[in-house]
Amino acid sequence: MIKIGQVAREADVSVDAIRFYERRGVLPEPERLPSGYRVYDEETIERLRLTKSLQALGMTLDEVIDTIKVVDAGDVNCIDERWRLQVVLDRVDREMKRLTQLRHDVIDALNQCGDGACVIQMPEPPTGRLS
Repeated sequence: MIKIGQVAREADVSVDAIRFYERRGVLPEPERLPSGYRVYDEETIERLRLTKSLQALGMTLDEVIDTIKVVDAGDVNCIDERWRLQVVLDRVDREMKRLTQLRHDVIDALNQCGDGACVIQMPEPPTGRLS
């Protein structure tokens, strides 16, 4: 059995992250020693590493939790689970499109600044009086 600090070091996460993952259901409720200390096994470290690797691929925590439930059920089949990565890829593609548009908008703003029409300036206040 391994204490929480060692699990955190070996999985390269914080102790707070482990507690958070417990609350969210990524990790099962740990055993406790009579002293109240949480104790874990090697499987916890591997589960945390899997969680981090799936998040690094762009999965949300909810998507990771759903994926881990499938893993826990023993129903994992790469062919059947490809759709999960396709969802992430579609999200990445949408974000890249959004960022590409944003890049063009910033370039246009820079060009306007070069032409003396800076988008950063406050607009001139109206000169007329309100009736």
